[in-house]
Amino acid sequence: MLNLAHALDHLVLLIFAAGVGTIAVEFGYSRWEYLMPFTAGAFLLFGLGAIPAGRLGDLWGRRAMMLVFFFGIGAACLLVATTQTAWQLAAALTLMGAFAAIYHPVGIPMLVQGTSRPGAVIGFNGLVGNLGIAAAAVLTGFIIKYFGWRIAFVVPGIVAIVMGFIFARVVPNEELAPSKRAPRQSDLAPRDIARVVLVLTLTSTCGSLLFNFTTNGNGELMADRMRGITLDPARLGLMLGAVYVVASFSQLIVGRAIDRFPLKRLFMGIVLMQIPLFAMAVYADGWIFYGLAIAFMAFVFGAIPFTDALIVRYVDDRMRSRVAGVRLAIAFGVSSLAVWLLGPLVKANGFGFLLGLMAAIAAVAALAVVFLPKPHADHP
Repeated sequence: MLNLAHALDHLVLLIFAAGVGTIAVEFGYSRWEYLMPFTAGAFLLFGLGAIPAGRLGDLWGRRAMMLVFFFGIGAACLLVATTQTAWQLAAALTLMGAFAAIYHPVGIPMLVQGTSRPGAVIGFNGLVGNLGIAAAAVLTGFIIKYFGWRIAFVVPGIVAIVMGFIFARVVPNEELAPSKRAPRQSDLAPRDIARVVLVLTLTSTCGSLLFNFTTNGNGELMADRMRGITLDPARLGLMLGAVYVVASFSQLIVGRAIDRFPLKRLFMGIVLMQIPLFAMAVYADGWIFYGLAIAFMAFVFGAIPFTDALIVRYVDDRMRSRVAGVRLAIAFGVSSLAVWLLGPLVKANGFGFLLGLMAAIAAVAALAVVFLPKPHADHP
């Protein structure tokens, strides 16, 4: 249920991006870039909402917060489907972002508590979450073509509510809230823990910027670089979904590697590979661009498990939701600017500039990884 919730979380957040061209026409906008900033509130709340969500997850209970997630996100999706103006749409999407904020600081710590192989668990969870991204691209394209964009929100809204009832029935109550459980002694000095949290925040901010720029912009990017091939929205959805499905398996591979190899060197290798791939994509089009898109998305997705792996390795379970909440609030709060700026940035400078900017962001992330604790403290 927690893995499926991850897929649902990413799916609902990207329905708008997958259908923005169609929605813009209905709301009277001549270009999709003009409507894109209206979804920035959803991603801002997706970040800022992680702080209270994480705090409540540790102090009140993770199971209870997951129920709020399922029922809240379901109701928000149904509300989005009823909107009639761009500002109503923005408000409903922002509410959806607030409920979507619950999953990462609550669901992932709940998933890994007590596991002896956190890397593999986090990797599989990431795979399922990214399949939700693929589903958003594929399902939204088909539903919009045959039923309209509003039904693209209604269907996952109903699914979320049904999942909430199932979760309430099959998941047992927690005996104690995480904050009341016995503590675990850390093997790192306080200054090293502070360094880990700082690196974690910097790298996850860079990773979130790349994630939001790509997942929200890939549809229009492919339409621009593969003109004539992606004219049909259903075909574009299938091709975009295929990119995400193939790239998602990198999280499964990386998750297993995290349990076996030094985390710092592995993380550095993944981040460094993003730089040349984004740089080459600046000058590519057609099927060459499509191959590069699969490659750079594999490494963008492949970097995601490291943030949760760092938290599991260095942070006591009693406060993991709160630490994750602060980290997510900073990373997703800053990266919500990516959604706000995406349309105007591309309109003013083109997609080549965007791809070059993403190469620079990856370079900043690689520099931050250098400051992780020394390898002897970094082994599983």
